[in-house]
Amino acid sequence: MTHLAYILPAYAVALLIPALFAGDAWRRLRRARARLLVLEGGRRR
Repeated sequence: MTHLAYILPAYAVALLIPALFAGDAWRRLRRARARLLVLEGGRRR
C-alpha cells in the first residue's frame, strides 16, 4: 500500500483528461449543430 498515493492520482488523471476531451467535443458538436440549423433555415432532416 505504500505506492497507493502515486497510483490513485495517476488513474485519476488517466480518466480525467479523456473525460475533459469528450466533454469539450460534445459541447462543440452541439454548437456546430445549432449553427448548421440556423444556416439551413430551421429545416430538420
